[in-house]
Order: sequence, then C-alpha cells, then structure tokens
Amino acid sequence: MSNPAKGTSPVSLDTTLDFLAIELPSWAFGNSGTRFKVFGTPGTARTVQEKIADAATVHRLTGLAPAVALHIPWDTVDDYAALGRYAADLGVRLGTINSNTFQDDDYKFGSLTHTDKRIRQKAIDHHLACLEIMEQTGSRDLKIWLADGTNYPGQGDIRGRQDRLAESLATIYQHVGEDQRLVLEYKFFEPAMYMTDVPDWGTAYAQVSALGERAVVCLDTGHHAPGTNIEFIVAQLLRLRKLGSFDFNSRFYADDDLIVGAADPFQLFRILFEVLRGGGLAPENGVALMLDQCHNIEDKIPGQLRSVLNVEEMTARAALVDLDALTAAQESGDVLGANAVFMDAFYTDIRPRLAARRAERGLPADPMAAYARSGQQRRLATERTGPAASWGA
Repeated sequence: MSNPAKGTSPVSLDTTLDFLAIELPSWAFGNSGTRFKVFGTPGTARTVQEKIADAATVHRLTGLAPAVALHIPWDTVDDYAALGRYAADLGVRLGTINSNTFQDDDYKFGSLTHTDKRIRQKAIDHHLACLEIMEQTGSRDLKIWLADGTNYPGQGDIRGRQDRLAESLATIYQHVGEDQRLVLEYKFFEPAMYMTDVPDWGTAYAQVSALGERAVVCLDTGHHAPGTNIEFIVAQLLRLRKLGSFDFNSRFYADDDLIVGAADPFQLFRILFEVLRGGGLAPENGVALMLDQCHNIEDKIPGQLRSVLNVEEMTARAALVDLDALTAAQESGDVLGANAVFMDAFYTDIRPRLAARRAERGLPADPMAAYARSGQQRRLATERTGPAASWGA
C-alpha cells in the first residue's frame, strides 16, 4: 500500500471524487428503531428487491452509490444470481455480504466463541453459506460482526474465548477465495456489557493478522468510546495494510447509527483526510466505504441521500488540505500555522462547486431537492402496502 510522500500536493479534487464510491446497506431501507420500539414509515421497502430499488434511486441522484450490501439471513432469496441481475438492471451491483450470528437462540452465550462445539460449527457453517452466496453475487467481502461476549466478571474464560474465536475464524478463512476477503468488525460494547470478544481495533488486527493477507479490519465510526481518536486508528490500520472497510455513521453517546457527519462533521473531515493521506481511496488499496445506519424517524431514501452527500462534502474538503503548506508548518514547529491549514480546508464551503460538478455530469445539482420534487416518496407510500421489511425480515 503506497502512502503519499510528505510534501507532495494532493491529487486534484475531481480525481479524488472520481474514486469516491459509497456502498449502501440494504437494511437502511427497512424499518428500524431502538431496543424499545421500531417505528413504521410509509413507503418503506417490503422486500430485498425494493431495498435495492431504493438504493438505486440514491445512486441515480448522486452517482456515488454503485453497490448495495446484503445482510444474511435478512436478505435471503432463492436465486442470488437473479438478484444480481435485477440490481444490474437498476444500475447498481451487490456488494458486501454481512453475516448474522446474533439473532438465533443458540447464540445466547456466543457463536464463534461458544463453548459448545456444535454451536460454533453452526456459526461457522453460516459463514460458509455466506461465502457460497458471494460466489453467486460476485461479492468481494464477507463482513463479520459478533455480539459474542459476557456480561459479568468470571462468566467466561477471556483467553479461552479468544482461542476459540481464532480457531473458528481460521476455519472460515480456509474457504475464502483468492478474490475475496474476510472483514472483521469490532465494537467495544453492546450487547455484551462486561467484555466483548472483539472490542477494539487491536483485537481485530491481532485476529486478522494471524489469518493472512485476505483478512482485514472494518472500522465502524460509531463503535468507539467517547473521546477516541478515530483518525489515529485509520492512519495506523492504513500503514499496517489492514484497513479493509468503513461503516460510516454518527454518534452522540454510543452506537447511535445516526446519519454520518450529523454529530461531528469535523471528525468526519479528519477521518477522511487520513483516508486520502494514506491512499485509502486508490482502487488498488481496496478500502470500501459503506454506510451502516438505521433511519428510525426519518424517511429512508432521503436519509441515505443526506448521508452520501455528507461523505462527499467532507471528502472534498479533506482534498483541499494543502499538504505542502501543512508539511512545512509541521516540520518548522509552527503549531498554529499547521492547524490553520487544516481549518482553512474544513471551513471552505465546497457545496457550490460540488453542485456544479453534479450538473456537469448530468446529475441533479441538489439531489435532496430533486428527490423531494419527484414525488417518489408519496408514490411509494401509496403503492407499498402490507408489512415492511424490518430487523430480522
């Protein structure tokens, strides 16, 4: 993985944005909520096909969202090749396959880390089935997030659980194809409250490093303790060649799954600066940018539109950082000068330039306004009757 040399100017804004592609999560187009309530929203997708159609609307309006991630078994179908063709007809493709070992009663005390070998094998088999789905969809990434952990001191053997996790992941990795990747996500708490088996980037890095070069880490921006310097983790994983993907969302308190950039747009700017600085958008480096959000009270398509546009805007601002001036200030010990280079880029209103760029490419200058004018939200609310897709469906 090549990192830009110190003192070099960044690539042009247009070139940077040409590389930008944001994968949308199918589940963002279904109903979701909190532990207390899932609210229904008129017009919400009822099937995986309708989720894909909604994602295609976001891509049609922004030109930035060419792939849709699936969650198994939420998005199970009989013919994944046919689903891929359906997506292609709408101008998008099927992307990351996300496994689910957190909603089955057998996984109450763990899945890949469970003390019962039968249950561990059941979880392994689920991941092998996901790899088979990837063969049919042409997907590159199998993303694994585990709810495994304990609630009380002494409840489980911390070291033993790590050993079982390593053994289970190694078994899955043996079946990962040459053009596929195993992507391990971390989360420091919830639903396990005392000890989570993959709680931080260091644990995820240690586990994937033992597997091989086709095993990498997923960084969810909402999966950190308050005050964590996420951009440091980005820089570190990039230099270690182990940053595989992002799950972009925003948080005020914990894993809030809010629209990315909503709580702290400056943090998103800092993260994306490190992505660009480390060459993360270069196609050969394979860092996937994905949204992972639950739109609890807002309409689904506008929620994803706003999210994609937020990532685009902060990527553009990050690309404006003058690396020559920044390096000169850093190396001369000019503390405030270096900070000013950062802040000048962050405070630049790039929105008119992005609107003009969209118009030049035949896209709506203002995708949010274009969607509102289209009347599609009202049509969907009228046409889509019956139970909507939701968590676990």
